[in-house]
Amino acid sequence: MNPPASSRRWAGRAAGLAAVLGFLTLIGRFWHPVYGFTALIQLDAPNDNLKIAAFREWPVYVHRDTGGYDGLYYAQIAYHPALNAAELAPAMDNFAYRARRILPPALAWLLAGGQPAWIVHVYSVLNIAAWLALAGLLWRLLAIEEARGWPELCRGWLAWMGVLFSAGALASVRLALTDLVALVILAAGLFAVERGRWRTTTAVLAAAGLARETSLLAVAGAWERPWFSWRNFRRTLAVAAPLAAWLAYVRWRVGPADAGLANFTLPVAGLIEKWRAVLDALSTVNDQSIAWTTLLATLALTVQAAFFLTRLRPDDRWWRIGASYTAMMLCLGTAVWEGFPGAAARVLLPLTLAFNLLAHRTHARLVWLLAGNLSVFAGFVALRDVPVNSGEIATLRSGSLACIARVGEGWAGAEHHGRHVWSWASQRGTLTLEAWPKNSAQLRVDFALRSLTPRTVVIRQDGREIWRGDIGVNLSAHTVPLEVTAGRATLEFSTDTPGVPEGPGADARVLAFALYNPRLTVAQP
Repeated sequence: MNPPASSRRWAGRAAGLAAVLGFLTLIGRFWHPVYGFTALIQLDAPNDNLKIAAFREWPVYVHRDTGGYDGLYYAQIAYHPALNAAELAPAMDNFAYRARRILPPALAWLLAGGQPAWIVHVYSVLNIAAWLALAGLLWRLLAIEEARGWPELCRGWLAWMGVLFSAGALASVRLALTDLVALVILAAGLFAVERGRWRTTTAVLAAAGLARETSLLAVAGAWERPWFSWRNFRRTLAVAAPLAAWLAYVRWRVGPADAGLANFTLPVAGLIEKWRAVLDALSTVNDQSIAWTTLLATLALTVQAAFFLTRLRPDDRWWRIGASYTAMMLCLGTAVWEGFPGAAARVLLPLTLAFNLLAHRTHARLVWLLAGNLSVFAGFVALRDVPVNSGEIATLRSGSLACIARVGEGWAGAEHHGRHVWSWASQRGTLTLEAWPKNSAQLRVDFALRSLTPRTVVIRQDGREIWRGDIGVNLSAHTVPLEVTAGRATLEFSTDTPGVPEGPGADARVLAFALYNPRLTVAQP
């Protein structure tokens, strides 16, 4: 029998692995065989006409029913991290402001080797990689495997979960933002300083500032007594210097940047306004899950701030970090607090990190740890809804070629059951294919057809008949070759025999034939 310490270790590892697998399962729902994880970037239809050329030449998911978000700007900067492309400015909402946070876009460009087909895909998974890296790093910072009893193990696991599944962390993953990337770099810097690696700490915290400028507040964790010393000033200057140099470059290349002062207001005014809005939303917002989880997320941040305000531990580096971000939190304005749950949950991720580390290490009462992590409910809501294109019926990935087939006018929409997908047409329906890159390709469509009554179905491309066949109530398999030109192709399926009602009810659909399980392949020479 394993000794108790060994049992606790394995139990902790099993719980941690289960949480990681749970996260990967949740985020894996957003993966698409053609678009990859680019749905996370939140490129919306209004921005479709403003996007850079690479977003037109390669497959990037476009949201049709929801608004865009900041990740779409950073993803496009990743194609031109030197900021020297004329196409960037029209694609940005505030070019100079977005250009500040250059590290994640530049990192995506480097990891993709500058290859346009891969940059957007690398950028879209940066936050997933950051989440996994933070999971490992935070496990060590909390010393979970060194717990001296089951209560301490459970508290450490709770603190670990509280950071990783917080509203801020999961929103950063869901929207492909820079916050979580900045947080894991910041955590790595503080991990290094706890081991006396001052040079590493300086370099890493400087990198965190290039991911998100508010990360510079974490330099307080690298200070030593006496606080007002040349050594602390020198470290602060070294951490801030790369961001200052980059801002000078942005000003030279792009122009003056918005200082972001609109994100701040009088102390506590923004927080009070947020609480009023949250309480009002309970009776005015239709989606009550969003309203209530936003309330819990706001309560969690308020508890975290109260935790630092009711303690004075200036010699603890995590208290200094938490106190710095608490001061920032109290001055945040409407632009940061508004929304469900609001950007504040992401902006204050370092506060959440410091809170959980300090609460765990100082053995604070369990109620602090529970109340301070109530934002996890808003975190799960952030990953709740997966975008779905109801007309998509087939996909293809073959080397650099990607293609999607969608049912269009005349079809009843795609239906699914297990591994099968099909769509019914009343008498005539179009099947649209979109391919990348936008050039010509020879493809083959394997499919099956069935109907409620025997009939002849004809397939045409550009008005030219390319297939004709008789079908009946049983599925029959067929193959059609087709040519994609400039990344587009349209097939028209039709029959001269009118459709029949699918049932006796007054609301029964009139159906003629169904297209089953189409499969796209590259035609062999």
